[in-house]
Amino acid sequence: MGTLGRVNSDPGIAQSGPVLPQRAAAVGWWVAVPNILTLLRLLLAAGLITLLSVWRYPKLDQSFVPPTGPMLWACLLFSLGALTDLLDGLLARRWGVISKFGRIMDPFADKILVVGAFAMLAGPAFDCQLSNGKALQVSGVMPWMALVILSRELLVTTIRAVLEARGIDFSASLSGKAKMAVQCGCIIGVFVILAFWSPMPGMPARKLIDAMVWTSVIVTALSIVPYAFRAAQASASGH
Repeated sequence: MGTLGRVNSDPGIAQSGPVLPQRAAAVGWWVAVPNILTLLRLLLAAGLITLLSVWRYPKLDQSFVPPTGPMLWACLLFSLGALTDLLDGLLARRWGVISKFGRIMDPFADKILVVGAFAMLAGPAFDCQLSNGKALQVSGVMPWMALVILSRELLVTTIRAVLEARGIDFSASLSGKAKMAVQCGCIIGVFVILAFWSPMPGMPARKLIDAMVWTSVIVTALSIVPYAFRAAQASASGH
């Protein structure tokens, strides 16, 4: 995500592989823009979590009306947050902006936005009671799914911290970028579907939500494989 463009500039840390030419660092007040976008992403994530904490999905009875307003607001907050991540990465790469704040807070903001969204989708706000007495998680995100997503992020973050402390470049792989795209698409898709259509079992909206969520969980779990392979290679090489 946005941290991909924030290259480690510490001269005391050796980099593996060829050293790519660096852009000259920009100067001026605008170099703070990537960090401002990171802070904005935190605020947007906080707004999304707050919204889904004080709101509950309406009952699925004969008077059911899709909660268009709240779901579109949730979709807007998340989409803007994802957009700030894309922009701060592009600007950081273009301007050669490197800061300790960005290296710490940018990935933190990413995790709060995405993992926070999945955690809220798996929460009680989307737990509805059907007329037959059975419970339905209308978002399609079960608590164990949110745990899988959180565990993956914690594992990759830990591996990256250990290896980069040894001077080994551990930038995000293509699988990590694909995982993020699938996750964001899933979250936005779920919000949009719940805003306009009934998620009752057997309905097309229900099938589409389940397909998106399961795809996101599977892609997230599989995305750890390239990172584990790279970590094993680094350990085998004696780093």
